Amino acid sequence: MKTTTLAQNGVSVEMVGLISHLVDLISWPERRRAMGEVTLLLLDGKHRIAENVFGWSRSAVEVGINEFQTGIACVNNISARLKPKTEEKNPKLLAEIHAIMEPKSESESSLRTTLLYTNMTAKAVYDALVEKGWSAESLPTVRTISNILSRQDYRLRTVAKTKVQKKPQKLTQSLKTSGR
Repeated sequence: MKTTTLAQNGVSVEMVGLISHLVDLISWPERRRAMGEVTLLLLDGKHRIAENVFGWSRSAVEVGINEFQTGIACVNNISARLKPKTEEKNPKLLAEIHAIMEPKSESESSLRTTLLYTNMTAKAVYDALVEKGWSAESLPTVRTISNILSRQDYRLRTVAKTKVQKKPQKLTQSLKTSGR
C-alpha cells in the first residue's frame, strides 16, 4: 500500500492549515520563496503535491524552489503582461480613423479642453472604414473602435433630434376660414 508524501514526512492536517496560514501572511515575492522552502522540506520538492495540499500555484512553487536553492529572487515584470492596444498594433488604422473623424469633429465652444466632439458614432466610423477598403475581418469590433475614439479624445455626443414644428395659430385659423 502506498503512503502519501505527507504521511511519510509526518505532516498532520493541523500543520498543513498552520503552514498555509503563515505563508499567506508573508508578502510577495518572499511568499513564493517560502512556498518553495516548505515544498522542499515537507513535500520532497514535489510542486504538484503542494498544489493539491496547500492550493498554491504550481508554477509559483517551482519558481520559489529555484529562488530558495539559488538565493536569487526573480523579478516580476507585470507591466510586460499587458496586451498592446489596437492602435499600437495597427497605426495605419489610427491614421484612417483620424482622417475620417477630423472633418466631422468640432472643439468645445469655450476651448477649455482639448476634447473634440462629434456626432459620428463608432458604427459610422466602422462603416466608413469598410467603404475605404478595409476588410471586416481586419477591423476591430465596433466596441473597440468606440474605445479607440475615447482614448484619442473624441467624445461622442448624441445629436438632438429635430422636432416637428407646429403651424402657427394664425395660419391654421386662416386656412379654416378660407375653406381649404
